[in-house]
Amino acid sequence: MSATSCVTAGGEAGDACRDGGAAFLLKMVAIGAILVAGVAGVAIPLVGRKRRLLRTDGSLFVLAKAFAAGVILATGFVHMLHDAQTALTDPCLPESPWRRFPFSGFVAMLAALGTLVVDFVSTQLYERKHHDEQMGLKAASAAVAAASDSIVPMMPEADSEAGRGKAGMHIVGIHAHAAEHRHSHAHERGACAGGQAHHDHAYHDEGHVSSHVRHVVVSQILELGIVSHSVIIGLSVGVSQSPCTIRPLIAALSFHQFFEGFALGGCISQAQFKNAAAAAMACFFAITTPGGVAAGAAVARQFNASSPRALVVEGILDAVSAGILIYMALVDLIAADFLSHRMRCNFRMQVASYVALFLGAASMSSLATWA
Repeated sequence: MSATSCVTAGGEAGDACRDGGAAFLLKMVAIGAILVAGVAGVAIPLVGRKRRLLRTDGSLFVLAKAFAAGVILATGFVHMLHDAQTALTDPCLPESPWRRFPFSGFVAMLAALGTLVVDFVSTQLYERKHHDEQMGLKAASAAVAAASDSIVPMMPEADSEAGRGKAGMHIVGIHAHAAEHRHSHAHERGACAGGQAHHDHAYHDEGHVSSHVRHVVVSQILELGIVSHSVIIGLSVGVSQSPCTIRPLIAALSFHQFFEGFALGGCISQAQFKNAAAAAMACFFAITTPGGVAAGAAVARQFNASSPRALVVEGILDAVSAGILIYMALVDLIAADFLSHRMRCNFRMQVASYVALFLGAASMSSLATWA
């Protein structure tokens, strides 16, 4: 496939706004604005996870995450999928096969299915790892208990009886306290579900591990999807020589980067990563788009964005990003929260979350008018 330039009527019209110097200054502004927006978005849930207003189980956090989920969903459907369709049906590309088959939707579908497989396999591996760790802890506890029992006959009979009585009371007390603790949690979660309390009581520990595993997997896959399309967007801005194109993108990308960062930061916070791991994931997200802009600006003179090869690569990567973001938004953000037990038990929270979700999707969709 040729890498030579292909100029259409739209491209000739766009050349009227070409200004390399002004475009370079706007790129520097874009790097700063997008970096600040990304850092602020991903940092708020991480820094505020121990604060009352921004705890991951607080109402404000749930509403903000719903808004961010709407932003990510609109990014996938309205922005990335549309850009993929535009690139892969460009008149510069040969009619066969690019305009005879809807490659953008097909690639997005494959990306969504691939994300499903990765999501499933990763969850299985993490759950198996947690199960093995729990079995190891139980085996170690059993070994310590066996060693303790072997020492008991060496003690005098009276002391032995008293010791066993005290130990028995102590163990019974521990189990009673643990059972009461689990029962209180099950009662709180099963308050509006009647007979659900007994079920929650039986599966509390398993459910806690499964929930933690899901948060770990979701945060990592979501970062993969966000980072992949952030690189593409950054490169697109960086290679552009048109201030008319870059200027509206600064505000749109800053808005979009902030709320994507908030959604990612919320998932990282819920996954309870260690501070070093959480900081590394947050920094990697924050620098991806500004880094893409800087890399694009560095190769802008050598890169030909109008070549058929560049159009195909850009279109396929946009479609892959769209599929990942759509899957993550619908399955791991919207469905996970909106179908949760907590949401079903709180009608006001349901209404407020749906409003936030639709506002987020509408806000990001409206930006397609300018960018």
